[in-house]
Amino acid sequence: MAAGSREQWNSKAGFILAAVGSAVGLGNMWRFSYLTAEGGGAAFVVLYIAFTLVVGLPVLLAELTIGRGSGKSPIQALAHFAHAAGGSPAWKLLGVVFVSAGFLILAYYGVIAGWTLRYAGEALMGFAPDTAGHFGEIAAGAPAFGFHVVFMAVTIGIVLGGVSSGIERVSMLAMPALFALVIGIAVYAATLDGSGAGYTYYLNARLENALSIPIFVDAAGQAFFSLSLGMGAMLTYASYLGRDNDLPVESAIIATADFGVAFLAGLMVFPLIFAFGLQSDVGGSTVGALFVALPKAFVSMGAAGRIVGFLFFVALLVGALTSAISLLEVVVSAAMDGLGWPRARAAMVAGSLITLLGAGAAWSTDVLGVMDAVANNLFLVGGGLGLSIFVGWVMDDPVGEARAGGSQGALRLWIGLLRYAVPAVLVFVLWNSIPSTWKSIMALFAAS
Repeated sequence: MAAGSREQWNSKAGFILAAVGSAVGLGNMWRFSYLTAEGGGAAFVVLYIAFTLVVGLPVLLAELTIGRGSGKSPIQALAHFAHAAGGSPAWKLLGVVFVSAGFLILAYYGVIAGWTLRYAGEALMGFAPDTAGHFGEIAAGAPAFGFHVVFMAVTIGIVLGGVSSGIERVSMLAMPALFALVIGIAVYAATLDGSGAGYTYYLNARLENALSIPIFVDAAGQAFFSLSLGMGAMLTYASYLGRDNDLPVESAIIATADFGVAFLAGLMVFPLIFAFGLQSDVGGSTVGALFVALPKAFVSMGAAGRIVGFLFFVALLVGALTSAISLLEVVVSAAMDGLGWPRARAAMVAGSLITLLGAGAAWSTDVLGVMDAVANNLFLVGGGLGLSIFVGWVMDDPVGEARAGGSQGALRLWIGLLRYAVPAVLVFVLWNSIPSTWKSIMALFAAS
């Protein structure tokens, strides 16, 4: 790569798979399924799709438009378009929020991914019969930090390889493998006795469950968070695009693939849980299902459970890895653009600092929970809100920029949604999320 030139994706397919990999993570593999089951089944799915159309897709297209149009990382990209529109240079602080969100999220996400890495290895040897007790022993402390370090080392190594040779190459292999694993396990789960009860629980159509403020907030939040928005990942990935990409079409492909994995994950998880009568072990958290109830199901399956359990946690690990490399790339790209660092130095320094920050989450699940609440409820929603206002009201001719790849989509409607609907929904989500976030922070301080 010539000095001063910016890396590029080798293919449109490579970009799309990398973007889908960024969006598909541990949250898709369980959180969507759980919210669907508890939020009215089919009714929740309708809400989720509606919020994806009204909030998720507009913000996704906004990130892609700014990234490709500037060819820069978040901080420099916001400064570029603010200057072009005669706006305040303070808008670059929104880019700082994006980079900070990526830094914070990866610090604790690496710990959860470390658990997944450990469980993938343990699956082949056989899970401990007391799955809850075992998870309690390894979730925090030196073991958790050790696997966090290993996972972060792999993530750093991939990002060191660059956009095309590192991130794109891994995504081209990892994402088809993830789809194949999820579909394969879902098909296997359908053959188990008692799986029908899992489908009934997952796809119930209880409309009354969906008609409440908490469920509306959950549906809007899931549509926003599941697309990896508000953290600059999509913006950063788009900064490596050429001008011939049809951004509206590619936004729709990314959102559809993301939803597909999330929906299929429910067809995989709930039949397994119900087939072995473990529904009482499932709480309202990712941890309760992924690291306690499902390993217990795999134990009940005997020898077959080792293979199915291994494949399941490998699928989770793939989703975690593709999300993690996008988060690290946000920080690395910002260091390269803002500080003039070479990729190797940026990846090593940023990755090492993020790993060290994750030590707090590795030694305390309470700290991990607070980091998650602050990042998701404040940083991401606040970042998405700021971005919608910037593109909708400040940026000069965003429609023209989005059309650069030849799109003929309804982009005037897109601007209308960014100006009015998206801010309204995100303010609503932010307002209803602050109390629980504040409560989590105060509880952590009280415990310490």
